[in-house]
Amino acid sequence: MTIISANVVIILTVCLEKSLHQPMYIFICCLSLNSLYGSAGFFPRFLMDILSDTHLISRPLCFTQMYVIHTYAGHELTLLTVMAYDRFVAICHPLHYHSKMTFRTVIQLLIFAVLYPVCFLGYFFYLSTSLMFCGNELLRIFCTNWSVVQLSCVDTTVNNITGQFVALASIFVPLFFVLYTYLHILIICRKSSSEFRGKALQTCLPHVVTIVNFCISVICELSLSRYNADEVNPLIIALLSLEFLIIPPISNPLVYGLNLPQIRGVIVRFVNNH
Repeated sequence: MTIISANVVIILTVCLEKSLHQPMYIFICCLSLNSLYGSAGFFPRFLMDILSDTHLISRPLCFTQMYVIHTYAGHELTLLTVMAYDRFVAICHPLHYHSKMTFRTVIQLLIFAVLYPVCFLGYFFYLSTSLMFCGNELLRIFCTNWSVVQLSCVDTTVNNITGQFVALASIFVPLFFVLYTYLHILIICRKSSSEFRGKALQTCLPHVVTIVNFCISVICELSLSRYNADEVNPLIIALLSLEFLIIPPISNPLVYGLNLPQIRGVIVRFVNNH
């Protein structure tokens, strides 16, 4: 309920307040929508497993959950990359910001953020769905591609190589672009006044906190998936897996809702009026 409530508040605030119909806030709204999308792919099944004595999931539902969770992660990272570009234009090219970040450009960036991970993950999941499986017991509390591939009784070399390529394209390429944009932002800030640096820090800090938080969660998830975790306490594995799906959706609305005065001001004004 916390995830749903916090993200719905951000979405409604941005949608209903015309002064927030700007690129940065539209991207924040989409980030909250993606959090709800990822939560919808995990929590309904998770709650059913908690309430049930038998923990079973059908093959179609497992692949559906796997697709939603992986695309949620991909969309999150590409949205954060698009937001980094938005901050780059705002700070490094302030006079050209409105001519560069038009409504059409925002729509194109959002389409890119949605399609980029889907293009890589689509073929990736096609390979997984065409495998023959001998095992039927997942070692995770939700379906992931790596845990499903491990149940296969045929050669999975192509899947493993494709997985490495998808990880490189969908994770490290966006992260490289984010680092590139922030390197340029730091260069501009070094040459600017202290007042300018303060404003840049205020506008970039929520994004930096969000992307660091998400990257830590992704690294934990990848480490558990790709490396032998037999000696790790199952409870720790479960908690680290849940962090990937719980912490970012909760922290994102708090970081943007409490830290950005524009969003915070609208929420406070609405509460006071009602």
